[in-house]
Amino acid sequence: PSAERNSLMSKIVVVDDSQAELQLIESYLKAAHHTVVTFPNTEQLEEKILTEMPDLIVMDVVMPGRNGFQACRDLKSDTRFTRIPILLCTSKGQESDKFWGQQQGANGHVVKPFKPEELLLAVKRALS
Repeated sequence: PSAERNSLMSKIVVVDDSQAELQLIESYLKAAHHTVVTFPNTEQLEEKILTEMPDLIVMDVVMPGRNGFQACRDLKSDTRFTRIPILLCTSKGQESDKFWGQQQGANGHVVKPFKPEELLLAVKRALS
């Protein structure tokens, strides 16, 4: 793979327990010509990520089972995944949430509800 990735055509895994959110995020990303793979939870996420090997992971924070913060920390502490940027989607926009996300190794975050351009800008930043 070339060192210069085309940020226009990236493979992105989206993890969100809300079907509506998944469809929304997927439509935004597909409109920007990204390849999108969606998962409704963080169960066996490591195995799924290994199979997909995405350029970026967009993950909801509040989910049943393992939440986005925990999954982000798990992925970032696994040498197989440390280089994959993770963008956290959260309905909590406080500075403390951003800070906590960064502490877990997140490469960026988007506050719900977000506009398509906000998501795409965050994706672009995380990919660059």
